[in-house]
Amino acid sequence: MNKRAREIRKRIEKRRRDRQNHYEAPRQALFDVTDEERYGQPVITYDRYSLDEKHPLFRKEVFLFKTLFSVCLVLVTAILFKHPSTTLEPARDFVKKTMEQEFQFAAVSHWYEKQFGEPLALFPTEKKDTNASKTKQYAVPALGRVLENFQKNGQGVMVETTSNAKVEAMNEGIVVFAGTKDKIGKTVIIQHADGSESWYGNLGKIAVKLYDFVETGKEVGTAMNNADNTKGVFYFAIKKGDHFIDPIQVISFE
Repeated sequence: MNKRAREIRKRIEKRRRDRQNHYEAPRQALFDVTDEERYGQPVITYDRYSLDEKHPLFRKEVFLFKTLFSVCLVLVTAILFKHPSTTLEPARDFVKKTMEQEFQFAAVSHWYEKQFGEPLALFPTEKKDTNASKTKQYAVPALGRVLENFQKNGQGVMVETTSNAKVEAMNEGIVVFAGTKDKIGKTVIIQHADGSESWYGNLGKIAVKLYDFVETGKEVGTAMNNADNTKGVFYFAIKKGDHFIDPIQVISFE
């Protein structure tokens, strides 16, 4: 009788184990299904890069190659300017011209704003009125009388105005120079979206900093007072490409 009971218990225990294995197998299979099988399409996660390959944002070999190439470029440039050979003069002229060429900050900022609807973060500006007229209006830097015209110096004009007069930007743009230049003293150069530049020289004070974004009509400085402080005089020029144009063709100071 005891033997019969033990056999029955063994059979019951065996059926219980088989039943348990039957339910656990599908559950384990569910966890073994890949993302591709579950969703029906490849799923890329950042974990894959840590297991199978390096993350695409940083590759050690490419980084080392770029670093080595940069070092070699600097060394070659240094040798180019140290070597006295005249045969290398064209190459030296090319490097000088490339380094002296101004980067078109204003053009890049204008393109970015046109594409994405907001100013580039590097050049913060006040929010513009979208309902404003799109007709281009240039501000007069300062009202006054032209003392020296464009034909006399071939670059700009000297304008007489009131003492301590504010000199304002004729158009919005990026300040690419704020300092002192020969013959025209304290000077501010603003680069505009179309690649042109407006020059404001003979200033008594500069009110902007390098790489500032200035709106049309914003003060860039004050005119230099004359000896008896009764009048102010400032220099103004417009440069398009490599050439200066007569400012009177664009702005009337009187």
